[in-house]
Formats: sequence, C-alpha cells, structure tokens
Amino acid sequence: MSSPFVESTMNDAIIKAFEESVQAKKSFLKENLSTLVLVIDLIAQAFIGGKKLLLFGNGGSAADAQHIAAEFVNRFRIERKPLPALALTTDTSAITSIANDYDYKDIFAKQVKALGKEGDIALAISTSGNAENVLAAVAACKELKIISVGLTGGDGGKLAKRADYLLCVSEGKNTARIQETHILVGHVICEMVDQKLFSP
Repeated sequence: MSSPFVESTMNDAIIKAFEESVQAKKSFLKENLSTLVLVIDLIAQAFIGGKKLLLFGNGGSAADAQHIAAEFVNRFRIERKPLPALALTTDTSAITSIANDYDYKDIFAKQVKALGKEGDIALAISTSGNAENVLAAVAACKELKIISVGLTGGDGGKLAKRADYLLCVSEGKNTARIQETHILVGHVICEMVDQKLFSP
C-alpha cells in the first residue's frame, strides 16, 4: 500500500502531465492556426483533384501516420466515401528490403518515388524534425512536385526549412507532449476535410 506522500507525488506528476499537454496544444494553435487551415484546404483540394495523401514517420510517428491514414480510408466521424490516404510505414517487405539492400534512410523516399505523383500531398511526421528517412522522403517529394507538410516539434529541426509547410509543436522538448498534439492535429485535419468535402 502506497504512502500518502507517494500518492501526493503521483497526483502532482499526473496533473503536471495533463497541464503540459494542454499548454502544448494551446501554444500550437496560437502559432499554427493559419497554416493548419491552409493545409486542410490543400488536402481537401488534392482529394477533389483525384490525388492522394502520403504519410510517414518513425516509431510513435509511424503509428500516427497509420492512424490518420486509416481515418481517411475508412471514416472519421461521418459516413462518407473512402479517401485515398496511404501510410508508407506498413509494407514490411518493402521497408525491410529497402533497408537491407540500400539504407534505412531510403525506406520512405523509394516508396514516395514509386507511389507518389505530382499534386499529391505528403505529411512528414518527425518529433525532432531530424529523422534522416523523413528528410530524404521530403527531398523526393520536391523532385516529384509533391507538396510536403512537416509535422514536428521543438525548433522544427532540419524539416523546418525543407518542408513546404510547417506545423510545429514548439512548446518544450517533451516527445510525448509533441506526439499528443500531433494526433489531435491529425484528427482536426480529418474532421475539417470531411466538412469541406461532404457537408451539405
């Protein structure tokens, strides 16, 4: 049985985590609202034009890429037709063969070159903004005239200067708080795109 002191310390830590998460989201919104609105419009217009959304990242960001892609392909909150979104984190045969035959930094770039087309949108997710394979994929996007959106944190890292549009959780350096904001951003993108495309 834990002591009152331990419970009090745990309570404080839990409250702090929630407060940090809320603050990260508030700061993100203040700094990125206009860019987020623009990105939502770009994604909606890409879907209208028969283009697709490509998503990629590592670790928790890979999970976020898959999560957001699934919301578009299946549905988010309303009944509507599937929308073309593809997470480049799911094909284990492609990922492992590229990593084995070439280099791990190429795992997304080669898929972008194989699957991407001019006019597509890429959501490049990296909490630090310095993941080499994400940066290589963004470079491939530029070659193919695919619009890249960097979803990152802290100072944005190298991705800040290489993505066409930047959505950055600048509040603190805590990866968990950054990722919590990223998935909210993904959900907001899904909901707003749905409203733009399917509201009566």
